[in-house]
Amino acid sequence: MQLSRFTDLGLRSLMRLAVSSGAEERVTVKLIARQVNASENYVAKAVSKLAELGYVESQRGRTGGIFLTDAGRKTTIGTIVRQLECDNEVIDCAGDNPCPIANVCRLRGVLAKAQNAFYAELDRYVIADLVDQRTVDLLHMPVFPAAVLIDT
Repeated sequence: MQLSRFTDLGLRSLMRLAVSSGAEERVTVKLIARQVNASENYVAKAVSKLAELGYVESQRGRTGGIFLTDAGRKTTIGTIVRQLECDNEVIDCAGDNPCPIANVCRLRGVLAKAQNAFYAELDRYVIADLVDQRTVDLLHMPVFPAAVLIDT
């Protein structure tokens, strides 16, 4: 199973926010996009969905930013992925070109069991389990670049 780019960016955004110290640290969509090497527009859409789901909150204004909520810290990765992926099946037997053997095929059932196992594994983790010191070192960059020192 391959996750959509939308879900990938949502998870990476949550990981970036998990290394922040909370609402007092200014993290913006622009910063996240730069740090995860993604389009600002795509990150904004993912963050908007995460806010709709209650995993992040945003504060508007010049000193505003995005931060992780308690729900974002406590909800399992499996739950988040299910919501971002809209809990779609791995295979669509009835789509635009319906499968002629759908009524007798066992593939759909096997794939559904595999998907359930995939989500069960993801349900063992929360966002904090995905970040360690190496993640912090890579993603927790200062909001404003350090001043360049000039030798005199």
